Amino acid sequence: MDHQDSVDREPSFVRNSNLSCMDEDVLYHIALGNKSHDLKEMFSDVKFVCFGGSPSRMEKFAFQLVNELNYKMTAGQTLCNVAGGSDRYVLYKVGPVISVSHGMGIPSLSILIHEILKLLNHAGCSPSDVTFFRIGTSGGLGLEPGTVVISEAAVDGILRPYMEVATLGMIIQHPALLDQELNSKLIDVAKETDIKAVLGKTMCTYDFYEGQARLDGAFCDYTPEDKMAFLKRAHSRRVANIEMESLCFASMTHRAGIKSAVLCVTLLDRLSGDQINSPHDVMEEWQQRPQRIVIQYIRKQLGLE
Repeated sequence: MDHQDSVDREPSFVRNSNLSCMDEDVLYHIALGNKSHDLKEMFSDVKFVCFGGSPSRMEKFAFQLVNELNYKMTAGQTLCNVAGGSDRYVLYKVGPVISVSHGMGIPSLSILIHEILKLLNHAGCSPSDVTFFRIGTSGGLGLEPGTVVISEAAVDGILRPYMEVATLGMIIQHPALLDQELNSKLIDVAKETDIKAVLGKTMCTYDFYEGQARLDGAFCDYTPEDKMAFLKRAHSRRVANIEMESLCFASMTHRAGIKSAVLCVTLLDRLSGDQINSPHDVMEEWQQRPQRIVIQYIRKQLGLE
């Protein structure tokens, strides 16, 4: 390829020359493919992709989008799980928005993001025209439960701002960066919708128990004093919450050149305890808060105000 070809080439979600040599690209975990499906027809208008851990939560979110975006469906029509041929994830499309579940933890999310990026590439979308959101739950540090943390950066379990991937026997470090201009707009939307939201770093761990300094797992080789010293050290470095996906989400979207944001509501203050014991109906309302911010942002971008 000569220099002029590389200059004129459209931006791409993928950076893998091997894909162009493949007769067929099977997106196995979401039951789609560039030969079995007309991905351009199905997804070329996508502008937003919303990721969340729970399949049922992202299904409900999709139906909420139908109402909030004034999406018209003909009589007898309903939303369909586009990834229904797989039992790994659910994927719904409402106009220009994809709502997709990612499961729990970095490995599950990583698989999904690879295939969503390839899907959008096959569909002919441009990275500059698409925004990714992760909406979920977390444990807070020094915050009132129900507060939404909009991640200004993601760090790993030892507070480093990159994701390490073992590739060909080597450790490769990928920076975990998020879009600060987008974050600023989301904070403004949160104020408009009267939802308490803060900016802060998010610590992403590979484990729910020991990795997050919990005292209530099956194993614990540290003292309560050790736990508190670590959490306070993290808090002093502007870590506002802890979850299990932001590092992967930030590093992969940054690598792909996509604007992205992570919005997670806090279900408890980890400086006060480890157990999540708030009433179910209260947590249901809290979990709606990141969704409401993202929906309002999308409505603004689509001119639906």
